[in-house]
Amino acid sequence: MEESKPFEKEKRGKAVFKEEIGFLLVHLAPLLAFWTGATWFDWTLCISLYFIRMFFVTGGYHRYFSHSTYKTSRFFQFLIAFAAETSLQKGVLHWAANHRVHHRHSDTPKDPHSKKIYGFWYSHIGWIVGPDYKETKFNLIKDFAKFPELLWLNKHHLVPPTVLMLAVFFVGGYVNASSAGVEITLMTIMSHGLSSLIVGFFLSTVILLHGTFSINSLMHMFGKKRYESNDESKNNLILALITLGEGWHNNHHYYQSTARQGFYWWEIDITYYGLKILSWLGLIWDLKPVPRHIKDSRTKEEAKKLKLEYAKEDKA
Repeated sequence: MEESKPFEKEKRGKAVFKEEIGFLLVHLAPLLAFWTGATWFDWTLCISLYFIRMFFVTGGYHRYFSHSTYKTSRFFQFLIAFAAETSLQKGVLHWAANHRVHHRHSDTPKDPHSKKIYGFWYSHIGWIVGPDYKETKFNLIKDFAKFPELLWLNKHHLVPPTVLMLAVFFVGGYVNASSAGVEITLMTIMSHGLSSLIVGFFLSTVILLHGTFSINSLMHMFGKKRYESNDESKNNLILALITLGEGWHNNHHYYQSTARQGFYWWEIDITYYGLKILSWLGLIWDLKPVPRHIKDSRTKEEAKKLKLEYAKEDKA
């Protein structure tokens, strides 16, 4: 029996510091909270914006634009993309195209962020700051690149987070100034809005970034495998809670074409629950379910056999 040969790594470029100053500053900005302090409203914003934006990252960037697991209108599609881009994770087409590459080559040298091949730190953040995945692979996202408004958003991906920053700054300033009992003027709003910006926007953004990045790194390290997915993806309840359902990563890598990543009722998938609510409101529809033969199998070969068996049972 021949021994399997180790994977040969692709040569990946190193990060250029001067091109990543903005990324670094985003991570340093929350430290200003030691000088600005933080109010109850700032912390409420921080927690709320983490989970709201995580929903649009997982339900928008991932389950809609990357995998097309449900349908929606062109207008709501734009709103999903806009909300997802407030996360500072670049353009919607850029994100989804790179994710499709990941699934096509999961845990092989061509995977943009394989922990198995390139190590933990590269999978977590190295591929983000490196030069190899800066450009959008439009040939891999033609189904959405045909929409001019999405092309515009992808090109001007800093517009949504800038709009959110301004909203947080002024709304936070107004609420904090009101709570402090000072006269509401432009100057008092601006002086009281800085802590909201630092904690409500920047801190929640940093936590959100690394919550998302953990799926590329930690989810290929810790957890259990239910299915044979030909990679190191695993299921992890803790990360599923942190990422609103993305922690059922082995499920997802085994079968990508479903809006639900927690295949069983006890696998908490908050993003899916949110998508179901949106479907009840008529904003999205045709959520793709988990087929029975997929859920009950453990390998792709077994899934094929079960599909035939279940089809015969249904006809009987």
